[in-house]
Amino acid sequence: MSLPRKLLALATLVPLALSLFSAPTQAAPATFTHPGVLVSRPQLDFVRAKVQAGAQPWKQAYDAMMSSSYASLSRSPKPRAIVECGSYSNPNIGCTDERQDAIAAYSLSLAWYITRDAKYATKAIEIMDAWSAVLKDHTNSNAPLQSAWSASSWPRAAEIIKHTYTGWPNSGRFGTMLRNVYLPEVINGSHSNGNWELSMTEAAIGIAVFLDDKTVYDKAVAKFRTRVPAYLYLTSDGALPKTAPGSGLDTRDKIVKYWQGQTTFVNGLSQETCRDFTHTGYGLAAIANFAETTRIQGQDLYPEIADRLREGLGFHAKYQMGAAVPSWLCGGSLKLGLGPITEVGYNHLHTRLGHTMSNTEALTLRQRPAGTNNLFVAWQTLTHAGNPQ
Repeated sequence: MSLPRKLLALATLVPLALSLFSAPTQAAPATFTHPGVLVSRPQLDFVRAKVQAGAQPWKQAYDAMMSSSYASLSRSPKPRAIVECGSYSNPNIGCTDERQDAIAAYSLSLAWYITRDAKYATKAIEIMDAWSAVLKDHTNSNAPLQSAWSASSWPRAAEIIKHTYTGWPNSGRFGTMLRNVYLPEVINGSHSNGNWELSMTEAAIGIAVFLDDKTVYDKAVAKFRTRVPAYLYLTSDGALPKTAPGSGLDTRDKIVKYWQGQTTFVNGLSQETCRDFTHTGYGLAAIANFAETTRIQGQDLYPEIADRLREGLGFHAKYQMGAAVPSWLCGGSLKLGLGPITEVGYNHLHTRLGHTMSNTEALTLRQRPAGTNNLFVAWQTLTHAGNPQ
């Protein structure tokens, strides 16, 4: 994205009346909760106690994280001024390095909180400072999605370090990077496949919390409320799936094409089910992660999306576990690979609310300890398995 486009995008962050979508009411909390992106202090304390007690599955999940390259104290960050990412990361000029350094910062931040060993916080800060010192822009066709993935992980790490560790002089510079480099890429969303916009809204809400920015928070929530119903179908929607405002999907043929040619719609079907489960997993993860962050901030969006998320997780878990694919579904053939994405949604809907989710439960237990998809999902068994906080 060129500099003029970035300035134009920044201009849209002024009053919500200028937004493409406006929330019914202001959503932002009067005071933000910190740390408060995906994990809160009570959640982290729960995890720390479980790991210290050697309780499972948390200890196994912790050991998996600590044995990964992401938690290595010898890791050398690889920042670039310009990260160029084309479709499917081709070309890949800094794309993998950026995403993985962001996950590493988050992993090291979790290691710091659980162990209280300052060397992990110091390494996380080293990685975040390295990028905030040089990063200026993202370019090529995947720039918005690359920004979304990286900026979903960065605020999780930054929140933990800034609010539980003493001694991060460059935290303000890091916040400036989030605002000036990442936010313009993600705040206005996308009418590409739904996982793009859902990841973009997750990044935006995390940035909003770190920056204590109520305007950005409200805009992210407004977009989330329109995108989730356009991504996961419920029979109560009617004969056709809902569409996001401004999508241009104003005929049945256009909607069917957008839904990868699928013409039979059932509870839990995703806009990308017939594309592949991997991208569907990205969308499901971003939905749960977003709702988890807003819950921590005192605004529980789960009730608005609970049925869709529960049905979506269960529907895809069923086929990921090996159920026969009916001929009406994606022509009788599915591309599986849902990924380690179920823990956050399953924890809230099952552990906290008590919903029976047999398919999701079976897949979640089979995948433990959930690792990382090397994009923006990481260590959810550690942070969210059976976590009531």
